[in-house]
Amino acid sequence: MAAATTKGVPPPSGDVSKPDRAHRASQPGPSSHIDRGGLVMARHLRHLAGAASGIAISLALGISANAQQASVTGDGSILLEPVYIGGEGDGDAPENQTATRAETVLTERVTRAELDAAEVFDPQDIDRIDPGVGYNALNGSFIIRGLDSNRVLTTIDGVRLPWLDDGARGVNGGGTTFDFDTLSSLDIVKGSDSSVFGAGALGGVVAVRTLNPEDLLPGDKTFGGLTRGTYNSEDQSFGIDQALAARLGDTYMLLEGGYRFGEERDNRGDVGGYGSERSEPDPLDYDRKNLLVKLRQHVGVDQVFGITGEIYDRDENIDEFSASTATYEAGSAYRDKVEKRERISGHYELGAGADAWLDAADAVVYWQRQELSEDFDGERLSEPAGAYSRLSDIEETTFGVNGSVMKHFDLAGLDHKLSLGGEVYGNRTSQMASGEDTCPPGPYYYWYYYNCNFLHTNQADMPEVHGASVGLFVEDEISLTDRFRLTPGLRFDYYEENPQETEAFTLNPTYRGLPDASSDSAVSPKLRAEFDVTERATVYAQWAQGFRAPSATELYLSYGGPGTYLSIGNPDLEAETSNGYEVGLRAEQAGFDWGVSAFYNRYKNFIDTESVDPSEVGLSPGDYPFGITRSFNRANVEIYGIEANAKWQMTDVWHSALSLASYQGRDLDTDEHLNTIPAAKGILNFGYGNGVWGADAYLTLAAARRDVENEISETPGYALVDLTAWWRPTQVENLKLQAGLYNVFDETYYDTLDIPDSASRPKDYYTEPGRSVRATVTYQF
Repeated sequence: MAAATTKGVPPPSGDVSKPDRAHRASQPGPSSHIDRGGLVMARHLRHLAGAASGIAISLALGISANAQQASVTGDGSILLEPVYIGGEGDGDAPENQTATRAETVLTERVTRAELDAAEVFDPQDIDRIDPGVGYNALNGSFIIRGLDSNRVLTTIDGVRLPWLDDGARGVNGGGTTFDFDTLSSLDIVKGSDSSVFGAGALGGVVAVRTLNPEDLLPGDKTFGGLTRGTYNSEDQSFGIDQALAARLGDTYMLLEGGYRFGEERDNRGDVGGYGSERSEPDPLDYDRKNLLVKLRQHVGVDQVFGITGEIYDRDENIDEFSASTATYEAGSAYRDKVEKRERISGHYELGAGADAWLDAADAVVYWQRQELSEDFDGERLSEPAGAYSRLSDIEETTFGVNGSVMKHFDLAGLDHKLSLGGEVYGNRTSQMASGEDTCPPGPYYYWYYYNCNFLHTNQADMPEVHGASVGLFVEDEISLTDRFRLTPGLRFDYYEENPQETEAFTLNPTYRGLPDASSDSAVSPKLRAEFDVTERATVYAQWAQGFRAPSATELYLSYGGPGTYLSIGNPDLEAETSNGYEVGLRAEQAGFDWGVSAFYNRYKNFIDTESVDPSEVGLSPGDYPFGITRSFNRANVEIYGIEANAKWQMTDVWHSALSLASYQGRDLDTDEHLNTIPAAKGILNFGYGNGVWGADAYLTLAAARRDVENEISETPGYALVDLTAWWRPTQVENLKLQAGLYNVFDETYYDTLDIPDSASRPKDYYTEPGRSVRATVTYQF
């Protein structure tokens, strides 16, 4: 990591410092974990007491505020009341909805009320909202239509969230480093479309928006807040989130903080003990902290200038009882996983004021730093025996600006809605692995130390990489008739990645000099047609191209050691591209909203890894006898599927909903099915709500998955029943109590996205939680 010797960066002298691990490794063994467990329990009790105190203080503040009350929906949800900028044209859109991300026929808007109703606490809960969207716990990313990692673009308040991967040591994630409690809404855009959102949107986009102070200050209200407390028995977690907003004239301020702590997520495994046969989850405790600060200045009725500061920090402490007892002393293996993100951003928003020559405009300038690390300690039994530790770390800092403008105008008798925009950003990516073991200085020829050839530490597995990206887009929604609209769009993207020589990289035993820089550009067109069959029913068809630049790891990884194996990137990789085709129908009529769609996506230059002959990379056969793998471009991959959804407000108090998703995907050259394709899935909801209390029943049905590359990825079908209820006591306005019983019949099942391509653990280790309970207390004042 950059400039932090405690993270393992070599000091100027050239000697590589080793972090002090004595507090963990000096006396490993089961007894030390018993002591740690007592400390964890004590800490959790303190956390719980603090959370309870926070809720009590917040309730007292709210009751004494005597301010304007928030609105309440028929289902009991407490509404965050969005403030609108302007009053004409598209000024009726929410003020935090930018011109470039405006809702289209392909956008699924998920409100705060819907997130609360589904009790979405964490990324793995997102499939409660839509069966076509999920979370891959193996790599910490959203998955849309069978694609995940850096093929799904995630943004927060218009700022990209990078997905990072160190390529060799299992440190990856970053695309979900935010707290769902801070969100006011999120948009899901499915499909291959880089024309507006830019590079990375091959599978789709998850665009989240955080709470604004105006959401808590409707009308003339000058002070308000939102308190939320949650509990989840799946991981015995408790959470508290507090938002406070104030207004002074046209200046709005928000302070929001959240804290959550818990343990390992439950499964249905029943084999405990130590070693790789363990199917119960490893003991774990975690805490997650976030802080959000906003200052927004309104100028007139149609402009807002704002600044945002955000900090996110999640820390997991894992006792790896499942670590191999042939390699490590039972009970000695311990891992600490950390995700951190910091952001400062400035925002400008223009609505449709009476004198504005633009109908909408937005701009964001930002700085963001994201860090992922894993710190492992254990007592090795196999050579080299003794204390062993590794700290693996990857960090990316980004800084950039993006913006857009939108204007309605008439030309040649046709109505046009023209949008122009772009983004420019730079990034700096660095990786480092440090640690200590009992290996003497190499080379290692003596049999006792031969395994040291496979243990790599105090080095960087790739150079530091400085990158730059530019994207420009234009699209024009043309109303050819009152019912028929045609929207052509075009985007240009350029990127370059420049490796930098660092001392840590030169210490890598596979170092062969600085690799070449990489750059490429692409033009991504789009064409969408919409026809209003009736005033409330629209059929549409879209063709769009997608684009994803290779990551720094895919380009420049160099991991291994002479006499063993080698994994390398490829500076000659081409960017991934896609062609996406989609047709569908959306309708809204008399309380019944529904839609159906079918899509086909073809991907080229899909980046993967393959074994290569040493001569292909300029090496001799004896240099790496255990093989060489390298990044390469797959020629042709296809994914296709169908989706359907419906919501029916049957009466004033009764409602129901249905959503379905089914996909297929394969490599056309090898005819292999893709393991990232989830099983076909449907969710049926039936509920009652009268504004004071309500209840819902959910039935989730998933088909068996058989079309996979290997047997372990096969999963049986399942049926789950969930029951939820809520109550708004009339004695305390704007207080809502909610609870849910999930997996009512204690079904044993697998989430297809959480099973690795290969595994050394029993399959029961990957089962999902059994019967569980969730509870939420929400109060807005």
